[in-house]
Amino acid sequence: MKIAVQTGGISERIGVDEAYRLISECGFDGADANLDHVFTPGDVRRNNVPELITNYNEKAFFDFFKPWRDSAIRHGVENVQAHSVFPSWMPGEENREYNVFLLDLQKKMIRAAAFIGCGRLVIHPFFGTYTAPIPKDEEFKLNLDSYLSLADTAKEYGVTICLENMFVANRGKAYAACCSDLTYACELVDALNKAAGERRFGFCLDTGHILLTGIDIYNAMVKLGNRIECFHIHDNNGMGDQHLAPYMGVLDWNRFIEGLRAIHFSKPLSFETFNVWNVVDNEVAPELMKFIAKTGRMFARRAEE
Repeated sequence: MKIAVQTGGISERIGVDEAYRLISECGFDGADANLDHVFTPGDVRRNNVPELITNYNEKAFFDFFKPWRDSAIRHGVENVQAHSVFPSWMPGEENREYNVFLLDLQKKMIRAAAFIGCGRLVIHPFFGTYTAPIPKDEEFKLNLDSYLSLADTAKEYGVTICLENMFVANRGKAYAACCSDLTYACELVDALNKAAGERRFGFCLDTGHILLTGIDIYNAMVKLGNRIECFHIHDNNGMGDQHLAPYMGVLDWNRFIEGLRAIHFSKPLSFETFNVWNVVDNEVAPELMKFIAKTGRMFARRAEE
């Protein structure tokens, strides 16, 4: 198994090229490219669209993503997966046109993933908030229709779209949201692939979100089985989405290893551990990066024993 880590967290501190250099130096084979930096979650929620997107020019748009492509090549790191702009959808009738715009932007992000040489793109499900939820049947249809509208673009550019198990938070408490019901998630992925006529959709299992929503990681992995295309591997204290390195929180990592073994997982293990750069000083953060890489190697070795 290849071992990867996200570019986010690192690139904000030392730049994209230095992030890829460090990722390679610390022992990783691959990267989860945070292409979502083109339009941050806060700006998506505020409808504060950057000029690069409002005044769309194809050359300028793809020039933005060149550092993720060129740095990966320069430092011998494979972009094994990427993260798209999120949230993918905003609740409320007043956001109807904005949501059409966001969906069209996802097509551009699929092309951006292909541009950097990446065949997997995590696109968050389409769902409401804690205070503005969507009935499950309506939510399922919204996701089916929205994702299928991206299928032709994904096929054209050879990208697999990965759904993710989500949560919503209210007053410091996390609650299960779209695709945290794993039966629902399996049915949605299967329905999408059936409608697409090929395996064009997979699942990104987020270990931190599993922990927050009180689901056993082994059972989740066995339930999803070969639908799992990639991971967001990180830890937390069971209360907040802290994005820490394994063993810095309370997830049972032995159960995770057992899950890898049970489903015969052989694709990359990717860590979404940006917050380690906020936990320790920049000078020693690379040592934590090396620890994460070694942890990934251990997970892979033990899963294959």
